[in-house]
Amino acid sequence: MSTEAVTHPTYGNWRRPRRPGLGPLGLVGTFGVFGGLVLTLLASLISLIAALVVIAPLIVLLVPLAIRTQDGRNVYQLITLRVGWWRRKAKGSHLYVSGPLSPRPGGRFRPPGLLNKVTATEGTDTYDRPFGVLHHPARNLYTIVLGCDPDGGSLVDPDQVDVWVALWGEWLARLAHEPGLRGASVIVETAPDPGTRLANEVLPRIHPDAPPAARAVMEEVVERYPTASSEMHTYVSLTYGVPAGQKRKQEDVVTDLAIRIPGLLSGLIAAGGGAAYALSAERIAEVVRVAYDPAVAADVLNARARDGGTGLEWEDAGPAATVETVGSYQHDSGVSRTWMLTLAPRGTVRSSVLRGMLEAAPGTRRKRVALIYRPIDPATSARIVEADRRSAQFMATSGKGMVQARAASEVRAAEQTAAEEAAGAGLVEFSLMVTVTVDDIGQLADAGVAVRNLTAASRVLMRPADRMQAAAFSCTLPAGILPWEQTLIPYELQEAL
Repeated sequence: MSTEAVTHPTYGNWRRPRRPGLGPLGLVGTFGVFGGLVLTLLASLISLIAALVVIAPLIVLLVPLAIRTQDGRNVYQLITLRVGWWRRKAKGSHLYVSGPLSPRPGGRFRPPGLLNKVTATEGTDTYDRPFGVLHHPARNLYTIVLGCDPDGGSLVDPDQVDVWVALWGEWLARLAHEPGLRGASVIVETAPDPGTRLANEVLPRIHPDAPPAARAVMEEVVERYPTASSEMHTYVSLTYGVPAGQKRKQEDVVTDLAIRIPGLLSGLIAAGGGAAYALSAERIAEVVRVAYDPAVAADVLNARARDGGTGLEWEDAGPAATVETVGSYQHDSGVSRTWMLTLAPRGTVRSSVLRGMLEAAPGTRRKRVALIYRPIDPATSARIVEADRRSAQFMATSGKGMVQARAASEVRAAEQTAAEEAAGAGLVEFSLMVTVTVDDIGQLADAGVAVRNLTAASRVLMRPADRMQAAAFSCTLPAGILPWEQTLIPYELQEAL
């Protein structure tokens, strides 16, 4: 190992999952090609015209499967996305109104969309600390949310950062052994500091007999501090499912989760998470409430500092009204747009590759960066890495020139992945989503420029989640929404397409 690698460690070797089948056709298209060839040969025994009649519609059906966008979607998937948007718009599903004046029963402000049927309950862990649990009845999933205050990388030795990264990778690998875990997400939320916490700490402590000059200085500090600072919150949501064929009471699931929380928190602390804790049901509701209505952030902080809590319930954490358009999501006092990852950084990167993206973006009301993880169990991991290894070796031996050189690089990456997996490393699928919230729709263009600059600095490629902004907005909240659990077509079948 070179001295440069020891002094400045690099990371990478992530690989996009290989789609089975011939080239861009996928598994379904490959079966269609071979089946079409067989039918064409049989029809040619009758006549040439019969063979042309068979092969013509097959070509029309299979060509859209071979045309792929940059993010890997074929023509049929693009058409399905647009048809789904047109149907939702025709039904009025892109509009949402809640509260006492809405036609919805109950008169409460329930969160919309994928969170509308979610319910919240609360339990206590082995140390008698309360934690909230979100139940997704449609998929029978349970979500807990952990909060932490990461130490950050400023004035920290590179060796310590390397240790933190290794421990974070170990924590992610342990998730694959968590019974029933369906997925996890890490949400880093940044926003301009309203100055509420500083004012609550400083102003009550100013002595009534303090000199006017000293009083004026302290008041000016409290007034001007928020303009140059920001607040940052980090949440880790873990979503568990009940095994198929089993029926478990909600109380039993909450008790099971209570036993796991201390171990999960200790792993986060060791990985540089700082002070880690489980969020109560009230705290989760406050986070969702502020996300839909950023204007109440200062009021929530004031109530928490003054009364120790807001008393907010999950049923009242949603917005009064929302409007979803092709490229934006309007909700109460904010307008949001969400971007999704299409390509991870190529090659090796430093541990600070996402630092710029995680920092507060000027001109935005709030910004959330969500890293979504799908841990893969060890048995499935072994099959995947061996399949990728065989596929990479086949491409290296069958190509020529530059294609063969790139395939040789793929072989080295696949061999390294297989060796690390055999040594006990975990395999995790991941994605990245970014949601930016501004005050009005006219500021979205500037927000888009800011996001493009941040993604360019982080060497990632992203695209707007057009025609699914409401669902993408929900995925960046610490509420346990996993995209692959919400699709009508199973995730495995989508990979085959």
